[in-house]
Amino acid sequence: MNVTASADPADGAPEAAEPTIDPRQFRNTIGQFCTGITVITTFTDDNTPVGFACQSFASLSLDPPLVLFCPTKGSRSWAAIEANGRFCANVLAEEQQPVCARFGSREPDKFAGTDWHTSELGLPRLDNSLATIECAVDRVVDGGDHYVVIGRVLAMTETAATKNGRPLLFYRGQYTAIEPDKTTPAPWRADLDDFLTTTTLDTWL
Repeated sequence: MNVTASADPADGAPEAAEPTIDPRQFRNTIGQFCTGITVITTFTDDNTPVGFACQSFASLSLDPPLVLFCPTKGSRSWAAIEANGRFCANVLAEEQQPVCARFGSREPDKFAGTDWHTSELGLPRLDNSLATIECAVDRVVDGGDHYVVIGRVLAMTETAATKNGRPLLFYRGQYTAIEPDKTTPAPWRADLDDFLTTTTLDTWL
């Protein structure tokens, strides 16, 4: 990689220019990180359910319980979530590829043909998801062409699909799945569980 330098008029010392990152290479490189897929849902002011497929979802804190997701700044679904102040993250199961495709499309009514119901907290919850996590918007941080939305967890559910279900995964720009013989616990599982549930200054989740 060639990096050019420019002179600093203050002291005459060369200043290294930031390297230019090719967007396609960046996308391909990030695509090496396998993620799950969620659908983030809410209701509009006129009680219309809206939502979008979201790959950029993660847990953030155990105490207090926080999660985050990253919508594009022009997202109409995000505008509805911002106005509502609450959202539901639906963790998709492997067989919900059609649901993901629909919520990742520009269809005006993404809930058409989708099994869902309204939760006790008044949020759209997709049936047959592995889990749902209902949250209140805690704060929003600028993230370039996206927002980083931090949600405070209000309620969680695990469905009948959770016990034997498998997650819908996204890898290298394609759907993928866990192989049956790859789901046995690793030898360090106990250490990992302890790591994920310990909240100290030198651990992360």
